[in-house]
Amino acid sequence: MPAFGTISYGIAALAFLALTLLLAVGWQGRGPGIRLVAASGVTALWAAAMAYAGASEAVPLYALSFLECARNGAWLWVLTGLTATAGVAPGLSRGVTYAWLAATAYALLAPTLSKAGYSIIQPDVMLLGVGFGLALAGLILLEQIYRNSRGDGRHALKYLVIALGTMWAYDLFLYSQAQLLHAVDAATWNGRGLVFTLIVPLIAIAARRNPQWSLDIFVSRQVVFYTTSLLAIGSYLLLMAFGGYAIRLYGGTWGRAMQLAFLAGAAVVLLALVASGSLRRRLRVFLSKHFYRNKYDYRIEWLRFINTLSASEEGAEPRETSVRAIAQIIGSPGGVLYLRREGEAQLEACAAWPREHFRLGDYAPVDVAATLPVFLESRQWVIDLEERAREPDLYDNLDPPAALALPGSFRFVLPLLHGASLLGFVALRPPPPPFSPTYEDRDLLKTVGRHVATHIAQHEADRRLAENRQFEAYHRLTAFLMHDLKNVAAQLSLIVTNAERHKRNPEFVDDAISTVANAAERMQRLIEQLQGRGTRSAARPSSLVDLARRACERAAGRKPVPQLVVDGDDRIVAVDAERFVGTIEHLLRNAQDATPATGAVTVRVCSEADTACLEVSDTGAGMTTEFVERRLFKPFDSTKGSKGMGIGAYQVREYIVSLGGNVRVTSAPGAGATFTITLPVAPPTA
Repeated sequence: MPAFGTISYGIAALAFLALTLLLAVGWQGRGPGIRLVAASGVTALWAAAMAYAGASEAVPLYALSFLECARNGAWLWVLTGLTATAGVAPGLSRGVTYAWLAATAYALLAPTLSKAGYSIIQPDVMLLGVGFGLALAGLILLEQIYRNSRGDGRHALKYLVIALGTMWAYDLFLYSQAQLLHAVDAATWNGRGLVFTLIVPLIAIAARRNPQWSLDIFVSRQVVFYTTSLLAIGSYLLLMAFGGYAIRLYGGTWGRAMQLAFLAGAAVVLLALVASGSLRRRLRVFLSKHFYRNKYDYRIEWLRFINTLSASEEGAEPRETSVRAIAQIIGSPGGVLYLRREGEAQLEACAAWPREHFRLGDYAPVDVAATLPVFLESRQWVIDLEERAREPDLYDNLDPPAALALPGSFRFVLPLLHGASLLGFVALRPPPPPFSPTYEDRDLLKTVGRHVATHIAQHEADRRLAENRQFEAYHRLTAFLMHDLKNVAAQLSLIVTNAERHKRNPEFVDDAISTVANAAERMQRLIEQLQGRGTRSAARPSSLVDLARRACERAAGRKPVPQLVVDGDDRIVAVDAERFVGTIEHLLRNAQDATPATGAVTVRVCSEADTACLEVSDTGAGMTTEFVERRLFKPFDSTKGSKGMGIGAYQVREYIVSLGGNVRVTSAPGAGATFTITLPVAPPTA
């Protein structure tokens, strides 16, 4: 087993090493900060050397004297850097510096001087004198700095003074006792490492409280809380051990039984204390008051708030999650959310957390003209209902709803402000004691209230947008159906128009029956698409020339009559014949609408390397380049007024692109227009 001194100083070495790394990471380049980093590092090396000395017992006294001088000198260097701002006389600072430098140099050179034959101070006398003198000098300098500092300076230096005062007071006791007894007490010497370990948190807090030292130290509240808890539990266990030992030692024949009973009872008490939520809350409040300038760790609180707000529980609505996110900040066990519904003049209780503890029907709606909403919107305060009961004048004698005014039911009412308007409010249950609201609680609640109001408003906007998109999809579907039905109606109307003149012509009758059959087929396809069947067309190999001829025949009832020109070889394309013919027919009808009866509309079928090409050109009014680029293929943008839906060209391009092809348009005002469709040629296996 290693010696107690080795363990004690080893723990101190690890503690100061951790402090050194923490200070070094937070250092921002200023002088006072580097002094503290260096002193912490030197102390870590000193503690490691002392641990080694306790294990080997072969370290000479001159080396121990040098280590004591180095460690004390490092902390004296820290204090001399503070004397100027504290108003301490420069002579005292220089005298202390010269003293520890001289002592360090003598301890370092003493072995060499002894070998050279010079008479030197005995090593044990030197160790005791150096330790006692530097400890006394450190306490004097520390007292001068603290006494000459102003009020704010004293508050910032308080924990550094406690830490270094403890260190040098223990050294003074150690070496003064050694001077009287002419020997160093082993127990006092070995326990020094643990004493020095206890001052590490105080030094870290002092660095945190002095930003002018350029040390940006962040000490996590969780680490402080759990460290303090473990320290308290360890101290309690130590007292248990001492108490049990004393009972066994002085308990006589009943000592063993009484010891076991005492340890069991103490263990039960410890478990009860650890499981006590009230004790944990009191410890957190104590640490926040005495170790931190702010009551909350805003980084932790904000991360938890955002995580709660964005990660909804299964089955929980965003409104319920919003109440939970706000309540967690102050530890409230629950709350109710009131919101103003669109178009109504009342605020209704629409959500609560936890939902099983509230019945929303018990909370009557609140009129927006009532005193509570008016006060919240005008003052933008967080209302403390207990304070309102004591001092009603402070809150303009507002009258809260009966459900919120019951004693002990609710504690806070915070406004949900979206811009300058009141979106609603949240009523929170009283947090468990101890709880004393401060300006930080009110500011934080008001801030998160604004964030929640924006979150709820965004959620409502998203909901309305989703509804609008559903209506938009419905209208879009209706427009597509109307466009297709318009084409079918045009075919049937053409038959009716020509029936009077040609009804006795057998060829007309055959053509009319074929047209009606085609119209019935197209309407059946629309019905199947609405039912979710046949939404994809069946692509089959077809002759591009035959498809173009069929489109020209359908559009031949209007002038100018389309003319088909075949330039090159016929190509086979994989398309849905009926839909492709309808697409070309639409282009032909648009060309006829834009071209006078004396003009020309031409369909040209040509071929290139691996593509099939079809052109629909006219000699009509033409289009500007800006219209082609920005409006031609934009859905629901028509130049025909109430006669057009504005989706024909859009459907043409979407269908051709779905086949792997492309649509190009060339046009100029007064020079007509040409639509060029290119399609991949179907493979030979088709």
